[in-house]
Amino acid sequence: MNTWNVFFRDLGVMAYAEAWDLQETLLQENVQIKSRAGEPGSEKLSTTNYLLFVEHPPVYTLGKSGHAENVLLNESEMNARGISFFRTNRGGDITFHGPEQIVAYPILDLEKFGTDIGKYLRNLEEVIIRTLADYGIKGDRSKGETGVWIEPGNPGRERKIAALGVRCSRWITMHGLAFNINTDLSYFDGIIPCGIRNKQVSSLAKELGHTMDIAEVKTLLKRHFEDVFHVNLITMKTAMTS
Repeated sequence: MNTWNVFFRDLGVMAYAEAWDLQETLLQENVQIKSRAGEPGSEKLSTTNYLLFVEHPPVYTLGKSGHAENVLLNESEMNARGISFFRTNRGGDITFHGPEQIVAYPILDLEKFGTDIGKYLRNLEEVIIRTLADYGIKGDRSKGETGVWIEPGNPGRERKIAALGVRCSRWITMHGLAFNINTDLSYFDGIIPCGIRNKQVSSLAKELGHTMDIAEVKTLLKRHFEDVFHVNLITMKTAMTS
């Protein structure tokens, strides 16, 4: 199995629209390389893989197959709470992104990792599951419900700690996962998270009963991403701009 290089960048706090534009730019650069296959000199070109970490100011994002009725706040109520809203081109329904939540955006060429979206999603889940295990928490999958759960088979106790939603074009991925660390979970009261009723949302801090060192969690996530995807993460030294 090949070990691919993936360029890593922690974007810090960035507006959702700005991060979306950056992802689209990186995806389209890779798509353009693929579109030149067969042209003279194209054998010297290769797609580039990225992993971006970011925290967003409060925002609700609705997937392309999502249902607007799962947004429980109207525009004025969202404005009053300082929450933005975007309809996106990822899969999945409604979710929340905000401070103290790790959002990870892999821009990967799945022709290097296996052209299987289901396997790709399970691998993203596995990264979270292994990170939770480092803290003594048993993360799990819930049949038919993408993401990472705690006690998914215990009715009334099921709680989601990480949400996933991706887009893929010419086997290039974008969007990704959102892992609640010290996240203010009250923001989820304004939506039906992922369109799933009567199930809870949790965070690492809530499960462990204390505020977490988010930098420490990021370090663990990166290590498990390398192991699960069999890659080398290379930290980018220069700034990325869309």
